[in-house]
Amino acid sequence: MPSGGERTLVLIRHAKAEPMGAHAGDHGRPLALRGRTQARQLGQDLGARDCFPQAVLCSDALRTRQTWDLVGSGLKDQGADLAAVEVQVLADLYDAAPTRLLALLDRVDPAATTVFVVGHEPTISMTAGFLADGDSDDGALAQVKVGVPTATACVLTSTAQWGQWTAGSATLQSVSRVS
Repeated sequence: MPSGGERTLVLIRHAKAEPMGAHAGDHGRPLALRGRTQARQLGQDLGARDCFPQAVLCSDALRTRQTWDLVGSGLKDQGADLAAVEVQVLADLYDAAPTRLLALLDRVDPAATTVFVVGHEPTISMTAGFLADGDSDDGALAQVKVGVPTATACVLTSTAQWGQWTAGSATLQSVSRVS
């Protein structure tokens, strides 16, 4: 997907999770059966668009880790070799503000041109909206302003190095959801 010096950030909201209840609090909520299907399909969809990560930042909640595992399976269905992909599971992503997420992004290997972040609302939509510049897709901007549903990927691009991503520094190309 990236061309030349372009970098791609894919912000993914975890897939559909089981409701609160019998699980070990919110962090321990697993994906629902529907969420498992959604996550794999999301990976297949991203792979079909030649969107493959070199690095992944994932919240430490069970549902986000499961989402990444299944997105990865879907990417492999599309021919991805994820053996060399650096995956960081981070507690800080659970309820990160956009600036905190960007500080974590700045730690990614600068050679990585595509990074996936698997997290939660409102972090995903807030970060996409924060980063979006004036060339962003109008429909995608409208979606992130109201929040994104589960199993959604927001794709942003910029020529800036990871440490230079800030307010209005990237183009929100698309927001896509698996229902």
